[in-house]
Amino acid sequence: MVQNTHSSSGITQSTPEAVHFHRTELGPIMSLYGRMVAAGEWRDYGISALKEVAIFSIFRRTAEHPIYRIEKRPKMRRAQGEYCVIGMDGRILKRGHDLKAVLRVLERKLIRLVD
Repeated sequence: MVQNTHSSSGITQSTPEAVHFHRTELGPIMSLYGRMVAAGEWRDYGISALKEVAIFSIFRRTAEHPIYRIEKRPKMRRAQGEYCVIGMDGRILKRGHDLKAVLRVLERKLIRLVD
């Protein structure tokens, strides 16, 4: 989406709006989040909407760095996929075009907890 802004010189400039997660994207993310909270692994989350990326950050405790970040980068859609899961150390754990497939890397951790 593009937002038009007018400058004092009368020239219209277009600036991109922030990237957001759509409701259909938040559904699978919140479903996984709820299961991990129920398992006692995750306790808090944060959502950031920036110019080029939307970030869903997952925390074990409120006052620490996120243990995982789920990112949506629309500019990567044609290349490696717009969704990725990033670990606490900054490594990309999974990247792809399908959000549910990308989230499976975190679901495996839930299966290990149940076993």
